[in-house]
Amino acid sequence: MILKSRSTTVLTAVLLVVTLALPVIASPALAQPINPHTDPINLTPQVREAHEHFYNLDYDGALTRFEAIQKANPQSVIATGYVLMVLIFRELYHQDLLDTTYYAHDSFLTSKRSVPVPQATRDHIEQLTNSAIAMADQQIKDDPNNANAYFARGYARGMHAAFITLVDHSYVAAARQGLASRNDSEQTLKIDPDYADAKMAMGIQQFAVASLPRILRIMIGITGVTGNKEKGLDLLRDAAAQGLVTNIESRTALSLFLRHDARYPEALAVQHGLAVEYPRDYLFRLEEANLTKDKGDGPAAIAAYKKVLEDSHKPNYFIDPRLQMAYFGLADTQRGQNLISEAAENYLNAAAQPKCSDWLRRRAQLNAGQMYDLLHERDKAVEQYQQASAGGGDQSQADAARRYLKTPYTAK
Repeated sequence: MILKSRSTTVLTAVLLVVTLALPVIASPALAQPINPHTDPINLTPQVREAHEHFYNLDYDGALTRFEAIQKANPQSVIATGYVLMVLIFRELYHQDLLDTTYYAHDSFLTSKRSVPVPQATRDHIEQLTNSAIAMADQQIKDDPNNANAYFARGYARGMHAAFITLVDHSYVAAARQGLASRNDSEQTLKIDPDYADAKMAMGIQQFAVASLPRILRIMIGITGVTGNKEKGLDLLRDAAAQGLVTNIESRTALSLFLRHDARYPEALAVQHGLAVEYPRDYLFRLEEANLTKDKGDGPAAIAAYKKVLEDSHKPNYFIDPRLQMAYFGLADTQRGQNLISEAAENYLNAAAQPKCSDWLRRRAQLNAGQMYDLLHERDKAVEQYQQASAGGGDQSQADAARRYLKTPYTAK
């Protein structure tokens, strides 16, 4: 019960990660803005171009462009927020933290995993977060009806909440920031009811609170924070249909929430649309394969993972694809289809990727060892368990690996 409560309590921050991990699309610049319910900077071609690089996971190219936009617009809170966005999600991507299968079970809450973020990166993220909030505070003080400042402050708070949740497991601090982000979105809509982008954070919060156990919902309701799943989904649909900044993110969140409630056909319909629309977005393609696996269609999921891997070998098709995530998902699916030998091979392929995080590498080695035990190839199993339990680096798999060094794995 405690674990379930903790899981749902941090659901908002986790969901913000996988939604904000997928970039936003800005409309082309026009002589007269077609949508006044957004910061004017979002209507410029420079912001559109930067987002397109981000959208293709070209984080370095996106960062260069957003930093130039920030330099040209030093008083723009959202410009600072975009630089923050790239820094956070480039780091999460490099740490193998943007694969949603990591959050499919409560085990990530109690994981011993250490996330070694460089101190310089941490300092930069904190500096940008504080700068964006302070700048927004001043602009709101100068003009209490500044909807753009409220929205941008909530945007920065939401991203920072996602970062500290996944990197530091700072659930309480993240929950506070998540609530502050929702409050900013509510204020944005009070000022401008047509500011559709603000509906995303509210939709996420509505669904997350409604997912809490009944006793916690009652306790939270006393504070005035309520939740309703269908209302949350409707808010996300509105943001997806009408939002300028969060339209793609809202569709991604919608897919994730539907997946959370095992509404796999609906989730797949949303995710497939995104993957078809942006076939070179590695994360979109990977998530479609993940959803197909979760739905229980093993053969189709295997085909989807293999197609992602096939496309990854095409020159310049994906930018910096983290293939360990696709190999691991493929291996998990093959395991579920009782293709034990193939699963062992692809767990090893995941571990062999040069940019694989130490955590995922050892996790893949542990699983490969289990497959070799099932194949009665004990020597190979022991070799993998020894690597997974070796000293130094990430130790979150070590206890299990040492256990199987003593007693062979026999379950599936």
